Amino acid sequence: MAKSFLFLADGFEEIEALGSVDILRRAGIDVATVSITTERTVRGAHGVEVRADLTFKEADFGGSDWLILPGGMPGAVNLHEFAPLNDLLRVHHGRIAAICASPSLVLGPAGVVRGLPATCYPGMERDMVDGGAVAETERAVVVTERVITGRGPGATYAFALAIVAATAGEERAREVASAMLYER
Repeated sequence: MAKSFLFLADGFEEIEALGSVDILRRAGIDVATVSITTERTVRGAHGVEVRADLTFKEADFGGSDWLILPGGMPGAVNLHEFAPLNDLLRVHHGRIAAICASPSLVLGPAGVVRGLPATCYPGMERDMVDGGAVAETERAVVVTERVITGRGPGATYAFALAIVAATAGEERAREVASAMLYER
């Protein structure tokens, strides 16, 4: 199984980032956290500091499976403003997942959701729609062949379990959900 990467920018939404990493690792998915800053320590939107596994410059994204973007403010703005990440998203041949503000602020402008149904934090649809997406913000999670989007912090479990199902199968996602006493 190829390695997946979850990107951290100052102001990231802690629940979306850490909840997703936890669930993916419970499922046996190899996921590394990547700071887009020059430092491994990244501060979340609610003051939680996290030490990323790698910085962007240290990571080798060749052959990676998932590129995962949590939301949060100003985390999603910081991800959007980091040109090397946007360049990577445009050329990545694997799968991409984003939640909360990131489907709109990052995936929309990068053209990743062009022609696809997608969800994001309600009220943030403009950049996603301008990027060619079909907004489905009433849905907690939208899954397409290559892109998974999530609505916001409350959708974190469903979002991460959708990544698990797409990677390791629906049965594995059910096993992880059941072990966490989460009803899918």
